[in-house]
Amino acid sequence: MTRDLQSFALSVVVPDQVMRGSTVEVRPRIEGRDIVAEAFDDGPCGDPRHLLFPDGPLCADVSSREVRLAEATCTEGCCGALYVTIRRDGDQVVWGSWRNPDADEVGLPEFRFDAQQYQAEVERATSDRSWEWPARTVARLLEEELQRCTAWLERWECELGSVSAWLWEPDQINLFFFHPGGAAVKEDRPWLQFRMTLNVSGGDPAAQAQQLAEELTAFDPRLAADVCGGSPQFARQLGYAWPQRHTL
Repeated sequence: MTRDLQSFALSVVVPDQVMRGSTVEVRPRIEGRDIVAEAFDDGPCGDPRHLLFPDGPLCADVSSREVRLAEATCTEGCCGALYVTIRRDGDQVVWGSWRNPDADEVGLPEFRFDAQQYQAEVERATSDRSWEWPARTVARLLEEELQRCTAWLERWECELGSVSAWLWEPDQINLFFFHPGGAAVKEDRPWLQFRMTLNVSGGDPAAQAQQLAEELTAFDPRLAADVCGGSPQFARQLGYAWPQRHTL
């Protein structure tokens, strides 16, 4: 590695003290420095589900790609976020054009990495799941399985949103889906979001995910889920009751 190139590493950080809203973070380190912490302290770095997956946003290509590394706890629109533009330049990967919508400038320079070392580190971090707790593993495997079973949701005019596991609820996962689908949201047609809470044990995550997938795909998911998004008007139009806790 030539002298003008920096070392690059990724670490997945799970907080020791868990409270409601705690998140898992992907923290980039350049020359051993927590580079995000030096430039942005208004919120956490991105979750692995958004940054670490095959051919994910951290992979470098000849085409420039802007990636959000961190967002303010109160949302980007309130207190900003930290973005970097990633591109491949021959046998190097470049991180530069740093941006925070809430600041005039970001005090970080351009960084260059050896492309092979960089890609190997991204692939290593993507495949390393040692940080996951059982519910998080079940959620990931179940989401992958349900993404392969699209006919199940299409039969009921639904579309999978996500399967999430939260640190402050270590023994359960939450499945979110839309009815009639995500397209209705974009087209401003009546839509609802549903949430289903599923219990997870300490058993084999793969076996649990498979069993849950078999159980879920056997019936209309709306029968066992609660409305958690949309509007009272949309609920009436689609024939569902709007939850009392959401009533204005």
